Amino acid sequence: MNLAPFPPLARLSVSLPAELLAQLDVMVAQRGLASRSQMIAELIRHELAEHSEGMPGVVLAGTVTLIYRAESGRVRQALAQAQSDFLKEVISAQHVFLEDDQSLEVLLVQGPSERLKALCDRLRQIRGIHQITLVTATALLPPLHAHSNTASAPASVPAADNDRPEETP
Repeated sequence: MNLAPFPPLARLSVSLPAELLAQLDVMVAQRGLASRSQMIAELIRHELAEHSEGMPGVVLAGTVTLIYRAESGRVRQALAQAQSDFLKEVISAQHVFLEDDQSLEVLLVQGPSERLKALCDRLRQIRGIHQITLVTATALLPPLHAHSNTASAPASVPAADNDRPEETP
C-alpha cells in the first residue's frame, strides 16, 4: 500500500468584511465542512477551473448538462450528430426523461478548452435546447487505453479448462 505524504500546506491571511465572513461561516456550517479553509479551497478550485475554460490548449474534464424538449426524434438526432462530431471529447452520455416531455442529458467530456467550448456552442444551436451548462475541473481522467502507432494482431487467448473437449479413456 502506497502511503504518499500529504502535500505541504501554505498559510494565507485574508481580510474580509465582517458580513462576508459571517456568510462564509453560514455556508461552511450548512455544508458540514470542518473549516473555512476547506470551503475557501473549494471555491478557489472552482474559480481556477472556470478561469481555465477560456485558456486555449488547456485540457479539462467535466460535464455538459442539457435540458431540452423531446417533442420529436429531431432533437435527439441532432444531439447524437453533434456528439459524434466531437467523439474524442465526449466520453459518455446519460439521458433521462423528465416531466412535461422534457429530457435531461449529461455528457462526460474531456478535451482542450476550445473544443469543449465549440461543443457547447454547437449544442446551443440545436432548436429545442432550453438550458446548457458546462462544469469543468482541472483534474483529468486517466488514459483508458494505451495507444501505439503500429497495428498488431490480437493476442491469442488460451481456452478455459471447461472449453476443452473431453478426453476419452
